[in-house]
Amino acid sequence: MHSHNHSHSQENSTDASKRIGWAFFLNVVFTVIEFIGGWLTNSTAIMADAVHDLGDSLSIGTAWGLNKLSDKDSNQTFSYGYKRFSLLGALINGIVLTVGSIWILLEAIPRLAEPEMPQVEGMVLLSIFGMAVNGFAAYKLSEGDSLNERVLNWHLLEDVLGWVAVFIVSIVLMFKPWPILDPILSIGFTLFILFNVFRNLKETLMLFLQATPDEEQLSKIRSDLLANDKVSDLHHFHIWSLDGERNVMTVHLVLDEDVSLEHLQSLKENIHSSLEKYKFEHTTVELEFANEQCRDEVN
Repeated sequence: MHSHNHSHSQENSTDASKRIGWAFFLNVVFTVIEFIGGWLTNSTAIMADAVHDLGDSLSIGTAWGLNKLSDKDSNQTFSYGYKRFSLLGALINGIVLTVGSIWILLEAIPRLAEPEMPQVEGMVLLSIFGMAVNGFAAYKLSEGDSLNERVLNWHLLEDVLGWVAVFIVSIVLMFKPWPILDPILSIGFTLFILFNVFRNLKETLMLFLQATPDEEQLSKIRSDLLANDKVSDLHHFHIWSLDGERNVMTVHLVLDEDVSLEHLQSLKENIHSSLEKYKFEHTTVELEFANEQCRDEVN
């Protein structure tokens, strides 16, 4: 017994691809501008952010490619389709962002001892531009709910917050010679972002390891299935996720002894309607008679 829920998920994935494409384009253009700006203002903070943005661009490009790949139909090699590739994208991006954040910390911490004074007016202009560009890209991605988009959104939010820090610091530096503010703020923001990235990475790893996406839902479905007349027990009950959004379920249902063929038909309809609300990408339900040996049981 199988069920599919394709057109809606296909549409979602295409939208995600467009949003990620937008973010990629904006990021690449801005990274180039940033390298030039960092060189002109002689600001190592902006240069460091440019390198970070370059890493973001690579990550977003990877995510975009993987997201497009995840739209492809299933085939003999990938019988569930390519949805899982976007999960791989989320994992790569989480790792790149973690490495990038650690690098920013390694750059910022030594500056606490020897802070440097940059060219402030150029910093103000670049920071306003940075907030606008990254803010717009983050806004585009916030419309999506795929794990990939959530991780990428943190990339862009990290950049927005970084530019807010640069803006505040450059305004303060116009009036007070306190260059130490720059590393202090960048360390604070980076730690905040790392906390959220680790949370997303944990979720991605759990899905990779085929952990049950929602344990509460698992017990609800168990109750729903056992509530069907003629179902006495269930086993080999598994739910896993293809990409954090689309889930798959398999179960073996043990039937009462006196189930006729007519009963079987209505039972299948009841099972279908009890599972419908969970919107699974794919379900497999095996019916076993009471005295039947389960073929998957190990002797």
